[in-house]
Amino acid sequence: MEIISRTYYAKRVDAWLGKGQIIVLVGQRRVGKSFVLKDFVIRHKTEPNANIIYIDKEKKDFNYIQNHEQLNGYIDEHFVAGKHNYILIDEVQDIAGWEHSVRSFRTEDSTDIIITGSNSKMLSGELSTLLAGRYEEIHVQSLSYTEFLEFHNLTDSDEALWKYLNFGGLPALKDIGIDNEGMVSEYLSGVFNTIMLKDIIERHTIRNIPFIRNLVVFMADTIGKLNSANSIVKYMRSQNVEVSTNIVLNYMSYFCEAYLTHKVDRYDIHGKKLLESNSKCYFGDIGLRNFIAGGERDTDIEKVIENVVYLHLLHLGYTVKVGQLRAGEIDFVCTKPGKKAYVQVAYLIANQETKEREFGNLCLIPDNYPKYVISASPLLKSSDYKGVTHLHLRQFLTKGI
Repeated sequence: MEIISRTYYAKRVDAWLGKGQIIVLVGQRRVGKSFVLKDFVIRHKTEPNANIIYIDKEKKDFNYIQNHEQLNGYIDEHFVAGKHNYILIDEVQDIAGWEHSVRSFRTEDSTDIIITGSNSKMLSGELSTLLAGRYEEIHVQSLSYTEFLEFHNLTDSDEALWKYLNFGGLPALKDIGIDNEGMVSEYLSGVFNTIMLKDIIERHTIRNIPFIRNLVVFMADTIGKLNSANSIVKYMRSQNVEVSTNIVLNYMSYFCEAYLTHKVDRYDIHGKKLLESNSKCYFGDIGLRNFIAGGERDTDIEKVIENVVYLHLLHLGYTVKVGQLRAGEIDFVCTKPGKKAYVQVAYLIANQETKEREFGNLCLIPDNYPKYVISASPLLKSSDYKGVTHLHLRQFLTKGI
């Protein structure tokens, strides 16, 4: 199987080599964490002083490594003193007590450790304290639009953008092919069911399986809308489904832990503080979201575009919140060191009324940080309206902000 190097992640991983930090690749199943490791092997195996120890817990050859003592034994057997040892462990959370091993081997001379995991709780609580200050977490996402073009040998066009919005960015679709929608749907079904079973239902011993599946469909249908556990409970009661607020909160947190969904909190732009009530949900891969929601994209295209813009803002390195003004809402408040921006998302800016609505709230923000409206309006060239930059979606996905 051909390995296409994802330069963005290759550079981030390599930047942390030799700094004494455990490099942790996290993210949803099937977004390509394993291929980032395999690409690392290809890029570094020819170094004259390199000794690569690669443990893949998804391979049967490593089934016997169940705890950190067995992990220590395998690494000791393959460790070569005097060489630069690269220890790579894929799906490390399947090894009990793994943190004791990686903490110990981290202190060895000329040793770098890269691990992957599919659950955000992997580095929480006591474990985070045990490894505090000793690891760098890198969130691996599904393919960006430009990566999608490279993987599928496409050129930037409206047709290519439509395929990306419809099928999403799981890397394995390259081998399946996106021309056969039936096979794509079967693959997405398998990925979704694996995430639900292994990372959510089995991990948390879920008994009310029909409800949790109904809930994830509800989340897929309401991306970009403000929701709270109370509002979801009220909606479920209207559908003759009785469930408690705590169960809704727990199940929603399980989706986030598995990186299936992302919870985006609200930020008071005037008060410059986070708001505790209500939040938005977006999916880690738009193809999975579309499979879960069902239907055709022409009926929910604005939701899809908003989700894709959110994911690309993360790819650009921003921390993203939902902006709250007294007069209304800003889709995204985006911050990273030394930079801040506001983003509003629309499908089409077809008339003056729509323009006033989408640009109006941005014009009310009393600061000079860059402000953008991103839309899929046809024939759009980058333009400026009352100090707000209007970008076409394809331009944003290829050039950024």
